[in-house]
Amino acid sequence: MTGVGGTNRVAGVEFLDANLAEVIDSGLTRVEELLHREVHSQYDFVTETSLHLMDAGGKRFRPLFTLLAGQVGPRGDSPDVVTAAAVVELVHLATLYHDDVMDSATMRRGAPSANARWDNSVAILTGDYLFAHASRLVADLGPDAVRIIADTFAELVTGQMRETRGPRAGDDPVKHYLAVVAEKTGSLIATAARYGAMFAGCPPEQVAALRRFGEIIGTAFQVSDDVIDIASPEEDSGKTPGTDLREGVATLPMLYAAQQAGPAAERLRELLAAPLTEDALVDEALELLRSSDGLDRARDTLREQATQARDELAVLPDCPARDALASLTVFVVDRTG
Repeated sequence: MTGVGGTNRVAGVEFLDANLAEVIDSGLTRVEELLHREVHSQYDFVTETSLHLMDAGGKRFRPLFTLLAGQVGPRGDSPDVVTAAAVVELVHLATLYHDDVMDSATMRRGAPSANARWDNSVAILTGDYLFAHASRLVADLGPDAVRIIADTFAELVTGQMRETRGPRAGDDPVKHYLAVVAEKTGSLIATAARYGAMFAGCPPEQVAALRRFGEIIGTAFQVSDDVIDIASPEEDSGKTPGTDLREGVATLPMLYAAQQAGPAAERLRELLAAPLTEDALVDEALELLRSSDGLDRARDTLREQATQARDELAVLPDCPARDALASLTVFVVDRTG
């Protein structure tokens, strides 16, 4: 993995303190070594499938977040912080294997997904294997850590189930969507921060604030991705615009835009009713979305989330780690243009 020591920003986090950058770089190296040791199996094929996504890249944002939260406390160099960082990354990787099966995805991190390279059964079993090893590691961290990760598992599954079933008749689709994102994305990032603070010896009020910060910033990153998928041209974002439209995923800007009245909104609702397989229809939907107020309202929501996240940091001591965490609240807004 590329370290943070020689760069100013990694995964959205700005490192202005050279010592903090060096500490986090060293911690990430230890996490990486633990991840590779943990997934090694006597059955070589299991090792191969487990390393498939682990070695395909990824920002390691969750372990980075755990290590950063740990640097707020007096015992940030505790081996338990490193173990906790590995736990959250194993859980995250496991969910990717399962998500790709549910979504019939063919690519992940620029490589064929496990279900495409092998089959659905192999992908599901590999995810289960990673979950098992996350559980084994967390058992060494004590009963509180076990309970927390169990609660996080429940939130992850609830979020996936909520998304799969969709909003019920009479439900506010925006509230439903934000609940899905908080559970599917925010919950694990919240646990990453909570673990880091716990095992570094932070007092309860700081642990709680970092947990809330993690949930809010995790949700905000998903909302910013929603905006980028519609608003940013490919040459700026590096991603093909309209991916969510092609997959039939109704994101926050789409939900806001669909609430408008008039012929344009009516046409947009027709387009959003199913995945769009034709480029011409994707282009039409993107044009309608970009001319609606959906993007502006989503950006307003994003700014509100960034402010809420920043407010949670007020109870933390003044330190380089807090400054680095605060930089995320700026980055998550600025990246949407």
